[in-house]
This record gives sequence, C-alpha cells and structure tokens, in this order.
Amino acid sequence: MPGKLGILAGGGELPRRLIKLCQDTGQDFYVIAFKGQTDRKTTIGVDHLWSRLGAAGEIISKLKDERVTDLVMIGPVKRPSMAELRPDWRALQFFAKIGAKSLGDDGLLKSVVSALEAEGFNLLGVDDILHDLLATKEIYGKFSPDEQAQADIKRGVEVARMMGLADVGQSVVVQQGLVLGVEAIEGTDALIDRCAALKRDAAGGVLVKLKKPQQERRADLPTIGIETVKRAVKAGLRGIAIEAGGALVVDRGAVVELANEAEFFLIGIEPTDYD
Repeated sequence: MPGKLGILAGGGELPRRLIKLCQDTGQDFYVIAFKGQTDRKTTIGVDHLWSRLGAAGEIISKLKDERVTDLVMIGPVKRPSMAELRPDWRALQFFAKIGAKSLGDDGLLKSVVSALEAEGFNLLGVDDILHDLLATKEIYGKFSPDEQAQADIKRGVEVARMMGLADVGQSVVVQQGLVLGVEAIEGTDALIDRCAALKRDAAGGVLVKLKKPQQERRADLPTIGIETVKRAVKAGLRGIAIEAGGALVVDRGAVVELANEAEFFLIGIEPTDYD
C-alpha cells in the first residue's frame, strides 16, 4: 500500500488484525479510535487518537497532520443517536448537506466516503487489504444445506434483496419458508438472539446475509465470525449462507472447525443462482 494508512477503527478484532499486518509488512499507519466503539486493547502500543464519532473537524485535522493518504473503515460501529453523536460544527455542516441520506445506513456511509474523498483521502475497502477474508462460492466444512435449507436460502435471498434496496439491513432468518426475523438497527447478533424464541418445532432455520445491492462496499461489507456461528448454533439454526464476493469471513479456519463440530453448514452463494 502506498502512502500512510489511516485506520478508522470500529469494534471487534478486525482493526487489530489490520494493525498487525501493517506492523508485519512495515506499512506506516495511524489509528483513529472512537469512544464507546473501539476496543481499548486496539490502541495498545500504537500511535492513535481517541475521538468522538461526531468530532469530524478534530479527526480530519489529525489525519492531515499525520500525513495520512489512504483510509480504511474497519470493524463494526453502533450507530449513535444525534444526542450521543454530539456533532461538532464540521459534522453539523455535513449532516445539513446530506439531509435525508443520513436516515439510512448505506446513504450515510456513501456520504461519509464522498466527504472523506473530497478532503483528499483515498478510501480503501477492507478486502482491498485483507484479501483472505472475502467469502468465496463454496461449501465451508463438512455439511451442506439439504433441499429444505436450500428453499429457505432462496426465500432469504428474496427478502434480503428487498431489505437492501430499502437500506434497512443485510440479514434475514428463515425457517421452513417462514421469515422469523429481519435485521434492522440492532445488528446480526441481536437478530439471531431474537429469533431463538421464535423458532418452530422443526428443522432449524437459516441465516442469510447479503450486501445491499447499492452498497458502498468500502464501508460496511457483511461480516461473520466465530461469535456469529456460536450464536446461530445456540439459537437452533442449522446453517448460514453468505454472499460470495460480497461478505467477509473472519477466522475462517476456526469458523469451519466450529461449524463441523456443531454439524452446522456454512455456504458462500451467488444470489443470482437463486433467481
């Protein structure tokens, strides 16, 4: 990667994985950590700034002072209310400019990317750097979806596409053709937990997770990892379908091992195969 990399670090392990890659390869980098979002251990031993999500002026000024040229947004960020955000003057100008686009996650993220590019930064996707995380079209592990599970995946793809077009969420849980739940602002983990109480007395349901058709892939690709599989197994689901080339799989080896132990399937799909 040319130039200095700015890491806009959300929660979870992914920011630390990227930091380690930079350290191992000698890539110069600087971390922006967000209060209430980024794990404290992410910033240990690295140059960083702790800031609020709404402190746009401070963040941009610091990135420029550090001579950052490229930026990557990595790790989940829980969307705050405006009261929690406490936007500074620069952030208020941004929200005034984008207006209704701030109501949907994808509209907001696209506007954030455009604003950062207007400041002269080059925005990269996580998969531009951590290439091995991108999901591929394959069956992961020993177990495959049966005929009923394939039908549930097809139904899930239909619903997830409609949700994506409406800029609502990326995930849906389907069991025996019934939609048990769709993802909104609560996120995938909470969706899975909620569906545990709604499952029918039959073969377990399926989590389908797709990127939105119009999604800004440099900002928010769907992601699964160990915790996703653990929650899905606990909730009585029997498999997960993710979009090949449009989702990330963190700790692939450990995820597959856990799925095999639970007799759980994980499959990378092309949504168009279910048209």
